[in-house]
Amino acid sequence: MRSLLLTFLFLPFLSFSQEVPPPLPVDSTGELEPVQYEVQEEIDVSWAGEGLGISGVYEAAVGVRSLEAALRYYGQLGYRVTQTGYLNKAVAEALYGVPSALKGYRLQNGKSDSHGLIRLWVWEDYLGTGVGYSQPGTIGMRVAAMMTSDITWLHDVYADARAGGEHWLVTDPIRQGVLGDDKGPFSFYERAVTTREMAVYGEEFNHLFYQRFGYTIPGYGNIHLNTKLGTSEITHHDLFVRLDSLNQLDYLVTALGLEADGPPALEGEWLEGPRTLYMLRPGETYWFQTFRSPNNICGKLRFFMPVDPRADKSALQRPGYDGITAHTFYTPRLNVLWTQVTEANLSPTPIMPNEFGERCFVFRGPEGNTWQIIEKMTAPINEAIPVFHLQMLED
Repeated sequence: MRSLLLTFLFLPFLSFSQEVPPPLPVDSTGELEPVQYEVQEEIDVSWAGEGLGISGVYEAAVGVRSLEAALRYYGQLGYRVTQTGYLNKAVAEALYGVPSALKGYRLQNGKSDSHGLIRLWVWEDYLGTGVGYSQPGTIGMRVAAMMTSDITWLHDVYADARAGGEHWLVTDPIRQGVLGDDKGPFSFYERAVTTREMAVYGEEFNHLFYQRFGYTIPGYGNIHLNTKLGTSEITHHDLFVRLDSLNQLDYLVTALGLEADGPPALEGEWLEGPRTLYMLRPGETYWFQTFRSPNNICGKLRFFMPVDPRADKSALQRPGYDGITAHTFYTPRLNVLWTQVTEANLSPTPIMPNEFGERCFVFRGPEGNTWQIIEKMTAPINEAIPVFHLQMLED
């Protein structure tokens, strides 16, 4: 059987036990003045790599109405609460632009703590219902991708829930080639290397699930044996946006230090994958561009920029609304990133603590996404390892 060497970052996977959420701390952030932190230059941040040390996407922030329902749902997907926090109305408005007190809950899948987390936001006063249960490909829609160990069973779970009246829109699992030579000829011993993928669209969260066949990527999709639905952490993120020019995404490279993962591509309904997963209708096309951290292959951003007319709900895709309304990164070089974002005329907030007491700033990109950049001065447990062998399953 074939073997392939690619450059990825290795994140070892460890076991975990379910925990009861700890109590929320008493709010002590009533002053609007940013907290002054002593800069500790002696701390070794070589783990973050060269340049700006930007991570892959760390969290998808999700506005939820029912905390109990959300914790039960994400628990089925292998997530547990690892941190809680609170901001009063004045500080939440200064940081997020939302005049409402905020409770935040950080959820982690297994021991994958360097990427793929979920942050639940429970607002005291919501601005609105968000993008919600919408046509796939709606401008402002966000989709999070997770690996699964059994996509057929997972499809049946969501399809049965839909048949029972729950608001899930489920696509059929489709086969996608991996190595570029997937048309064969194949035999019993010379087998195709593929994935099976499906999309699930809901009221507060949209999923892309995939299962691998014939290969593994250690650290990119970690599934704990006890996870009820056999699902991993979030490995990458899809964003449907409207832009006047692809150049409006340049700030991701010039200000944040991400890398374009290949050139832009024009795709559309003539391709089976996009046609099925994003329910494209005849003639619908989009520009596609991927960005990744130079320090972690995990936590990629995949932008879909439709050419044809689409419903646009991007004004509802921001903190204070329901659904996936922001994404976060971390870096040990927060001051440098804040300066570069400021010089790019992206109007970041002052550096101040978020609901977990982390030094951070928030800004909104021209494509309509809200970003929070967090300062982390020590490496996560699953510190990235630059190179490993992509494992093809041998005879």
